[in-house]
Amino acid sequence: MRAVRATVRLQLHADFTFDDARRQVDYYAALGVSHFYLSPFLTSRAGSTHGYDGVDPTRIDPELGGEAGLARLVEALHAAEMGIVADIVPNHLAVGAENPWWQDMLALGRASDYARCFDIDWEQPGADGKVLLPFLGDRYLRVLENGELVLAWDATHSAFFVAYHEHRFPIDPGQTEALLAASSTDAREATALPPREELAGDDPLVAAVIADHDAKTRAGCSRLHALLERQAYRLLYWRTANDALNWRRFFDITELAGVRVEDESVFDLSHAYILALVERGWIDGLRIDHIDGLADPRGYALRLRGRLDAISERQGVESQRLPIYVEKILGDGECLHTDWGVDGTTGYEFLDLVSGIQHDPTGREPLTRLWREVSGRTADFAAEVEIARQEMLHGPLTAEFERCVRAMRALADASPATREFSLPAIRRVVAALAIGYPVYRSYTDRNGRPEVDIGAFEHAMQAARSQLSAADASWLPLLDDWLGGEAPDAFDEPERELRLSAITRFQQLTSPLAAKAVEDTAGYRSAVLLSRNDVGCEGAHFAYPVQRFHQANRQRLATFPHAMLTTATHDHKRGEDVRARLAALSEWGDVLAPKLRAWARDSRLYDSHAAPGGGDRLMMLQLLLAAWPLELAPTQACSEESASREREALHEYADRLVAWQRKAMREAKLASHWLAPDERYEQAGEDAIRRALTGDALTRELASAAAVLDMPGAVNGLAQAVLRLCSPGVPDLYQGTEFWDLSLVDPDNRRPVHMAARREALDHAETPVAAWRHWRDGAVKQAILQRLLNLRRDHPALFDDGEYLPLQATGAHADCVIAFARRARDMTLLVVVTRLSAALMDETLEGQLQWSDTALSLEALNLNGVGQGWLTPAPVEAEAALPLHRHLSDFPCGVWVWAS
Repeated sequence: MRAVRATVRLQLHADFTFDDARRQVDYYAALGVSHFYLSPFLTSRAGSTHGYDGVDPTRIDPELGGEAGLARLVEALHAAEMGIVADIVPNHLAVGAENPWWQDMLALGRASDYARCFDIDWEQPGADGKVLLPFLGDRYLRVLENGELVLAWDATHSAFFVAYHEHRFPIDPGQTEALLAASSTDAREATALPPREELAGDDPLVAAVIADHDAKTRAGCSRLHALLERQAYRLLYWRTANDALNWRRFFDITELAGVRVEDESVFDLSHAYILALVERGWIDGLRIDHIDGLADPRGYALRLRGRLDAISERQGVESQRLPIYVEKILGDGECLHTDWGVDGTTGYEFLDLVSGIQHDPTGREPLTRLWREVSGRTADFAAEVEIARQEMLHGPLTAEFERCVRAMRALADASPATREFSLPAIRRVVAALAIGYPVYRSYTDRNGRPEVDIGAFEHAMQAARSQLSAADASWLPLLDDWLGGEAPDAFDEPERELRLSAITRFQQLTSPLAAKAVEDTAGYRSAVLLSRNDVGCEGAHFAYPVQRFHQANRQRLATFPHAMLTTATHDHKRGEDVRARLAALSEWGDVLAPKLRAWARDSRLYDSHAAPGGGDRLMMLQLLLAAWPLELAPTQACSEESASREREALHEYADRLVAWQRKAMREAKLASHWLAPDERYEQAGEDAIRRALTGDALTRELASAAAVLDMPGAVNGLAQAVLRLCSPGVPDLYQGTEFWDLSLVDPDNRRPVHMAARREALDHAETPVAAWRHWRDGAVKQAILQRLLNLRRDHPALFDDGEYLPLQATGAHADCVIAFARRARDMTLLVVVTRLSAALMDETLEGQLQWSDTALSLEALNLNGVGQGWLTPAPVEAEAALPLHRHLSDFPCGVWVWAS
């Protein structure tokens, strides 16, 4: 068991397997990483590029190399004194023919051993006790009569099934004998039915059954319909999913079914294999995907902690705690609960912090004015979120909302005092409360509402009260009581169970509602500056004061000192250095806003005033400048060979932006939509991108504006790397981001990584200052990572438990500094990075940073002797102040160590 010191996130798939990861062990060991943080590797759908569509949690995905491939990777990692943090997905499984649990449940219904695994409401009105399957491309009867549903024989399982494109809907095996017996009498001469295991698909008896149920004939269609009516499921048109579904899914994705891990038997069934790998010593920590989707996150986490601690006890290493990291987006002012037995989140809130302190608050006004003028939409992100919540609740999440309403109605009907709380009123009141909920969810359980959740619930109550009539608002105190104001355990059955059901349904509603409204809708509708719209970011806050960063670091050290710290993930909307460049744009709002306004109306880009809309135009222009490839600088005069390379690079960049924009337009759900794409509108957006990148005078104008962000963006990029590596917590590196990360939303951020270039740079072993001279290739970022990761390796106590001391600068540019110290008994670490660097640069945006009289007070540290520079060569004397013009002019970040 190896302590998790620093992780690198690797995305596994058929083109990057365990063996491919194994070949990079030596590189990441030399970089200073302690653990591979692997994307889900239990069996997922064939061809999955991410692993979050798991179909069998009891075995390793054969496409990745199976158990043997994982064993080889583990052996290589352990030889390098490294290990694995595994990403697991307890909330959901993908449905379909590849999922044996799902298929068994469809075949046997409630009698299946796996029926309890899925969160199915068998009693939902109108479902007639069946599982509703909205997977048909048209209305059921049309699909049936068109002969698209075909009865077939599965020789492997000796059973019939109905085939529909890629879908396989099993027929109850108990009905097989009757089907065979009822087939044509002349199908086989023998009178006795043979064992099913001996039947092949071309057996005359099987063929006769299939022929009898051929929907292309009137009689066969009638028989096939009657057969389907006898199954435990009902096939439906896919467009009915949001209204009629009677099982919980992941957000609004009907291909992913919720799993009931709150049931201990289901927990054990779905976790036995991964825990066995932990017991073998193959896994040193677990990352829990979307813990907010679970019925009882705290109960789940504590159960998992108990299993891991038991493994440690059996192995005689009780003191070596196996960490649990939870994917959890914390809202504004929200803190992770400290009684879950986990070690922290995966770090989205750190991404938000670093982004916030790198934005210049003076840029908000010109960029806000620009957004309102060009887009015609509000710049109030919270208002966009509220609108999106309403749309999601009464659209994609209607089925989830109605299940919550039914749970509330059942509770209301249980008492004469509440029977007058009518169904329409319940809908209105629950909707207002859910829409007003300021964070993902509450964590009420049988013991009632935790104290730390009270503020969020009161906020939701106030928001709901402001939207409801007086009559409807009078029911809010009752909902306060039902949803945790009083502990369910204080009541007898059946009221206790009814309350728990209502609480669970509400909490599993607000979580996807927040995700769909904020990340997947408002974040693509409102873009005063896109860098503040990323996963985990508080879009309503344009910029943060540095003090907020220090407060968060101190709180993390006190509560979750080993939480993950990240600035790039597989889910980010923009690469970490795209966000760094966008943050730099906030420093140039007065300069770039007029240019963006002009380009948003430029007839060279657009054929009409209507398409694309102003908001889409501004978002495209922001991203085009911020993600501009650093090696791409179009020139008027160049050789034919250079011109050819330039055209190819511009075309490749345009392709990437077009893919991003199509996704952005559909996620916004304004002019286009995933379910109803507007091809003409999307084409207008694509035309603008391709015209912008033809290599002409307009392209050169854009390239010149993008160049304004180059140096300030690079300074921000290095600063966020240093802050991630030196703040309290476990730094996480996303694959490939040791060079500049100018990626876009997935799948762009999952493109293959050019490892040869990174290996070559690491072997070259330049100092950060030397690599800064050719900063465009990204080697300077890697040099910082390598030095600081190895510093963490050599002095773990300093970073695990070292005191955190914020430091204050004085002088003309005191606001352009972020500084703190980490101090252990025998060592002090001083960290100083630059922010808002445009104010420190001359008109060329090159050369030294102009710090004037800015200095950093060191008196509080009581230093003695000389501090060794880890990023810059000049040592620091233990003086009262650190003059930044001497130590931070040639390089924007400094780290020094004093050892006693």
